[in-house]
Amino acid sequence: MSAASPLVSPPQEREAPAGLAVATPLPDLYPPRKALGRVRRTWRRHPTIVVGGAILLLVALMALLAPYLWTVDPTAISTSRRTRVPSALYWFGTDMLGRDVYSRVVYGARVSLLVGFAVAFLASIAGLAVGLVSGMVRWADGIIMRIVDGLMSIPPILLAIALMALTRGSIENVILAITVAEIPRVARLVRGVVLSLREQPYVEAAVTTGTRTPMIIWRHILPNTLAPMTVQATYICASAMIAESILSFIGAGVPPATPSWGNIMAEGRALWQVKFYIILFPAIFLSLTVLAVNLVGDGLRDALDPRMAKDV
Repeated sequence: MSAASPLVSPPQEREAPAGLAVATPLPDLYPPRKALGRVRRTWRRHPTIVVGGAILLLVALMALLAPYLWTVDPTAISTSRRTRVPSALYWFGTDMLGRDVYSRVVYGARVSLLVGFAVAFLASIAGLAVGLVSGMVRWADGIIMRIVDGLMSIPPILLAIALMALTRGSIENVILAITVAEIPRVARLVRGVVLSLREQPYVEAAVTTGTRTPMIIWRHILPNTLAPMTVQATYICASAMIAESILSFIGAGVPPATPSWGNIMAEGRALWQVKFYIILFPAIFLSLTVLAVNLVGDGLRDALDPRMAKDV
């Protein structure tokens, strides 16, 4: 048997006869199925992100759509409707000045979310810069860390109260005071990450080849600090919301006329034994929002940390 005429020849493509249409693959007529599959995989792998993100999204929508959620002016005072109990007309009742608690709670979400996200962003940026300089510049590390240790020796809420005592009550000053109190936490975290990355072989190789420090930070250090800093930012956001409520509760936060969850609870504490609902509803919304942010942070930690990732 010659090799030129094998018994079994490899299959060859046949051309379609003239006049016959060639069948083409049909397009995917059900793209929602793929999207639904991705949602299911995300739910199985990181359910805390889905639950926390859903709650946080609802609160954010409530804050954005506050004027359209059947609310009235949250600062409108009416002595004829003081301390009304929750009803179909006043869902969360009224306070001692006759203001609708439901409207004040809905509008108060704007203050808490604004303070939380603004503090998380500003503290992350400032802490990242301080941590990078402290971790990469050896002679400045000792000076910066002593300042950071001094700030961390003071509880953040006490430092924020002290800073607010030097200024007038406003949302901007509250954000600034809480940001200053949270920067040391981010700076120390970033510094620890930078010190561990600085000893890695690829960083040492870049230094040996003469790569400049800014380029090393941009290419090798900064990308590896974003994951832990993102997780830390979620916890700072939740902590900032609680700190804003504490400052407003003791009268050192936003002005009393501004509807915020801390102000609402502060105004209802004198009647909490007989009109507990004035404190109950803002406390529930504050707790749910902080819980949602913490759930997102826990899910991001599991998703971004390879050692804690769960394979499904």
